Amino acid sequence: MTVPAPAAAGQGCAAAAVPGAAYQESACLTDLTTTGTLASGHTVAADWAGLTSAGLPVPPPVPGTQVDGYFPDDSTTNTNHGWNHDAQFVLRLPRNWNGGLVVSGSPGNRRQYANDRAIGDHVLAEGYAFAATDKGNTGAEFFTDGHRPGDAMVEWNFRLTQLTIAAKAAATRYYGHPPSRTLAAGLSNGGYLVRWQLENRPELYDGGVDWEGTLWTQQDNLLTFLPPALRAYPDSPESIVETGFAPSSQFLWDYHYQFYWDLTQRIYREEFDPGYDGELAAGIPFCTSGTPFCDADYDYASRPAAVHRAVERIALTGRISRPLITIHGTLDTLLPIARDSDAYDRMIQAAGRGSLHRYYRIEDGNHVDGLVDTYPDRLRPLAPCFRTAVDDLTAWLAGQQPPRSTTVPRPAGASPAQLAASCALS
Repeated sequence: MTVPAPAAAGQGCAAAAVPGAAYQESACLTDLTTTGTLASGHTVAADWAGLTSAGLPVPPPVPGTQVDGYFPDDSTTNTNHGWNHDAQFVLRLPRNWNGGLVVSGSPGNRRQYANDRAIGDHVLAEGYAFAATDKGNTGAEFFTDGHRPGDAMVEWNFRLTQLTIAAKAAATRYYGHPPSRTLAAGLSNGGYLVRWQLENRPELYDGGVDWEGTLWTQQDNLLTFLPPALRAYPDSPESIVETGFAPSSQFLWDYHYQFYWDLTQRIYREEFDPGYDGELAAGIPFCTSGTPFCDADYDYASRPAAVHRAVERIALTGRISRPLITIHGTLDTLLPIARDSDAYDRMIQAAGRGSLHRYYRIEDGNHVDGLVDTYPDRLRPLAPCFRTAVDDLTAWLAGQQPPRSTTVPRPAGASPAQLAASCALS
């Protein structure tokens, strides 16, 4: 994609600059939301495909300034703009600013526009400035970036910190005063980044919203529950349930086996334990148990100490130092809620930080909202719940306590359109 020439957005629009960028382009736009940026060429729909349901409401136009660019980096997996350069970012500065800034890292191994529809549209409509990063490496071979196990994911945390510092400085220069509040927000791997930042870089943020972030600890992580699920599928559903997946999520297992479980296990295992499969790069797709180097037989607990030290480099502790709201679907079929956010909430409580956390378990929510359109009577979208969480966090920072942590039931008799439009976290 090539960024078009700037289009006038009317009075109050000016060029902006992001300090520390190796390259950047600034454009005045009549609409910073995906409705406008799709038309003007300032987003890439493939980055956010499948993450939201078709019924998610579209906000009105938000005029302002967009900056696209990249920070210095030596990897080239991100092909957006034809730049073939990683550490790409986007910064959007609305004309009618509410004084806040939301920063985000991409989910999965996607690129910098991945959160445009799920997160950017709402926070821009609320008046927030919005910044997002590709985390410094993208695609299914992200593990090739770096020199030692764990380097690629260590870079993820660094890149969000880097963007936050730069975006705050850019907003200060653009508006004439610093943001009054800075929020971290993210989905899946982006939610992991929110958790890590509030544990390790809390001075940069006022709070965060974690949309089913990935849990990484030395003891328990996706490398501990995906291999037994791969071994058990499809012949032993009871074993999959014992692994942590909800029994009522069984209708989603085949899809997740084909598109998520196998690939996710292999590429993240390769990131932390490349020696497991010798000279192979991320193992053997869809191998059966008993095949040499098969990831279905991977046993994280028995792997060498060096593997566990690699995971420790990016592990979470639960020691958050800023208010955090977590939402997670009870039918998450990639990161089962029992093995992820339930566990992270316990970690926060054990660390003595429970007063800083609100945790909402959303009945019938899945990992991504794209499947809601396929199963409208069995799934509910999480994006409306995330939007409510952002608003509740904003109110929390202003002194209004959010609802107590709870399991949010599916509203009786609610239509798919109603579920797509709103979500009460109480």
